[in-house]
Amino acid sequence: MSNPLLYELNTRCWLRELSTRSGRAVRLDRIPEAEFQAWQRRGFTHLWLMGVWTTGPLSRAVSLVGREARQRYAQALPDWREADVCGSPYAIADYRVPADLGGDAGLQTFRRQLNDRGLKLLLDFVPNHLGLDHAWVAARPDVFVQSPTETQDVFRQESPRGARWLAHGRDPNFPCWRDTVQLDYRLPETRRAALELLQSVARRCDGVRCDMAMLLLNEVFARTWQGYLPVGQAAESEFWAEAIQAVKAELPGFMFFAEAYWDLEARLQDLGFDYTYDKRLYDYLVYRNRTEAQRHLLGVTPRFVAASAHFLENHDEPRIASILSSAEHRAAALLMLGLPGLRLLHEGQLTGAQVHVPVALARRAIEPPQPQVVALYDALLATLPKTAVGAGRAELLRPRPAWSDNPTAEDFVLVQWQASAGGFDVVVVNLAEHRSQCYAPLTIPELSQTNWRLKDLLGDEIHVRRGDDLVNQGLYLDVAAYAAQLFHCQPVA
Repeated sequence: MSNPLLYELNTRCWLRELSTRSGRAVRLDRIPEAEFQAWQRRGFTHLWLMGVWTTGPLSRAVSLVGREARQRYAQALPDWREADVCGSPYAIADYRVPADLGGDAGLQTFRRQLNDRGLKLLLDFVPNHLGLDHAWVAARPDVFVQSPTETQDVFRQESPRGARWLAHGRDPNFPCWRDTVQLDYRLPETRRAALELLQSVARRCDGVRCDMAMLLLNEVFARTWQGYLPVGQAAESEFWAEAIQAVKAELPGFMFFAEAYWDLEARLQDLGFDYTYDKRLYDYLVYRNRTEAQRHLLGVTPRFVAASAHFLENHDEPRIASILSSAEHRAAALLMLGLPGLRLLHEGQLTGAQVHVPVALARRAIEPPQPQVVALYDALLATLPKTAVGAGRAELLRPRPAWSDNPTAEDFVLVQWQASAGGFDVVVVNLAEHRSQCYAPLTIPELSQTNWRLKDLLGDEIHVRRGDDLVNQGLYLDVAAYAAQLFHCQPVA
């Protein structure tokens, strides 16, 4: 499916809130019908259940250690208690669903209910590491990175051959994750075991979001773990190429979605990932670097954009409503939803939540909806299905200056969508805090052969333009600060 619309749910918090509202324990096999209807009404194609797997007491204990962690919990949930901390869902003790969430049978029921309504299920796969409580730590310690000495970055594991020091998982740019142990992808045994684990997850869903996927690339892995046993060269083949091919041979329509950074996204796409994070675009939007946002989108290939995941927030990032003003939020939301590729919306984003919830918490503060944000997303999600956006052929347009010495063409992102002959749509976003002008060079076949009626479906503007003028000079745009317009274009006599 091209251009999916994915909704990320914090499984633990969501089920807890459903239980509170209904006055009974709600598990994955007891989801109210209204939830499914809301997802269908908003046009979602995929649901991502973040945090559905089992965590354990050793990893949970790490989540309770340290003043900084406790300060984060208090900031997000002032009345938090230790019972609210379940541990990080990315320190997995077992790829099974806990009984209090509905168990594996509940997950199977939930997936069937989604599929019956035309929606698909995404789950997390954490390839780089496992939680301290995972059975492999005791039963298969050889599959983990071993340290030759005991340091603060390792986990001591007793074995029949004596004590071993298993490295904690890590991103090489940050401190290690002390609630995890690092799988060693230099070893064929580890690769086989990880593939079997991935295949078992894949049989229970329609796609996986692969956590920190770039850490497994041979070059990255070798650089991260140089000096740790066993010393040797990286494997000749890439794990992802083999793993994705194996899973898709069994499940041809399966989706692979990568969390990825460091300009390694295109590499992962080449290895078979259907979609990868576009963190650069996210950063340019939240840091208000509008010219770089445009330059980025026009500088990469159309294939890269179409295989990218566009988002304004997720469980790792701050709430977008706490960063951008309402006008900026509206423009950024249309940009994200108006691009080709995977469009990711996060639970709470649609109501303007402002509190970032640490993933180790199973309870969150209830925030009242912000009417302006609710109206924004209601309008966008109701309007887009009436257009070719997300359903047709997309092309990013390169704005031309409206006149010499006017640099404001650099403020725009323009996306042309066409689903069939006879009409098309143009997404117009001005990322600047001032009025901006440009010409949009439309590329619609036979554009000159008729006149065109352009109606902004998100506003009140209606224009009629001559086809030959649109061909000769382009569509002239003179828009307000943070404009977010969606022009539906139809031929007129």
